[in-house]
Amino acid sequence: MTAPRTSRYARDVAVVAFAQSDHLRRTDELSEVEMVMPVLHEVLAATELKAGEIGFTCSGSSDYLAGRAFSFTMTLDGVGAWPPISESHVEMDGAWALYEAWVKIQTGEADTALVYSYGKSSPGSLRDVLTRQLDPYYLAPLWPDAVALAALQAQALIDAGETDESALAAIAARSRADAAANPHAQLRGAVPQGDYQVRPLRTGDCPPVGDGAAAVVLAAGDLARQLCERPAWITGIDHRIEAHGPGLRDLTDSPSTRIAARHAGVFDAPVDTAELHAPFSSQEVVLRKALGLGGIGTDTGVCIGTDTGADTGTDTGTDTGADTGTDTGTDPGTGPGTETGPGTVAVNPSGGALAANPMMAAGLIRIGEAAARIHRGASDRAVAHATSGPCLQQNLVAVLEGDPR
Repeated sequence: MTAPRTSRYARDVAVVAFAQSDHLRRTDELSEVEMVMPVLHEVLAATELKAGEIGFTCSGSSDYLAGRAFSFTMTLDGVGAWPPISESHVEMDGAWALYEAWVKIQTGEADTALVYSYGKSSPGSLRDVLTRQLDPYYLAPLWPDAVALAALQAQALIDAGETDESALAAIAARSRADAAANPHAQLRGAVPQGDYQVRPLRTGDCPPVGDGAAAVVLAAGDLARQLCERPAWITGIDHRIEAHGPGLRDLTDSPSTRIAARHAGVFDAPVDTAELHAPFSSQEVVLRKALGLGGIGTDTGVCIGTDTGADTGTDTGTDTGADTGTDTGTDPGTGPGTETGPGTVAVNPSGGALAANPMMAAGLIRIGEAAARIHRGASDRAVAHATSGPCLQQNLVAVLEGDPR
């Protein structure tokens, strides 16, 4: 039996299926349960597993978006919690639910996991809701919203000479052009840059506000090969967090992303795909630098066997979930995206978060999209990234690899 290229953990675990909803500006006619159920059915159908055959289920969502406490318990109706299941929940993006499920499988307590996440941003003002992520004593009372904080980061990059407004516009245009092949994307094709939201960020530099859901299925060892013709092996995964206050950080860099990438093994060998959770065009510039990717239009691959920065982030990478969930999911993928020559990296070939940014699901989608490219043979080694908090405060990095062909 062919083994994955590298293995640094007790068990080999792979993404064997991925599914996502169509991401829409509003889904007033759907409840969270109605939005999630078709995705769960699709991902389970891809593996031919029944809900009762899943060893562990974990979900990611936010009560602040739903407007009620323990809102995730309602979506368990879509999973089917009877007979009783082993499940957990994180009040974060589903990428961190995947991390918890991966840890569960590593302990040997489960062989399969269903991970799903969802968010409905349309009922309220997302810019106001996201201020609840901020320091409650000094920053939150000022109500700086996510766009204003991202604009501070973008201006810092411009002042440092690392980008300019035309380069940011090119990132947005490329992302949405690639999304033309993604049937799930909210924004596809040519989208005007529009007016300034908060200078220097224009409308086109900002993510769309919308509703959506995603799910993946994880499986271990030979079972993964039985469920998927070409599993996407998680050969490395790590997450780190930086200081809570944006004023305590260098906003032009992301040491937490770099440290997570080093511990996940990103720099051990080249990657051919990078799915980056960069909700704002300026944040792709920061992530490319942290991950050793080339600049815009000059992708030169990830640097091999070298680390590109000292450990300057606060090392906290712990999971924050409580018990909720079962795992499954699959998606045939969303088109080829921007293909490049040998030794180069396709960055966000799905369109990324600038094409669809469902809160609490966009990070999980980055992992799912990277896995889907491996499933269909478009990628051999990919890096997937998820973020949470203002200005890339907390970052998760995963390396996915296919079996040698």
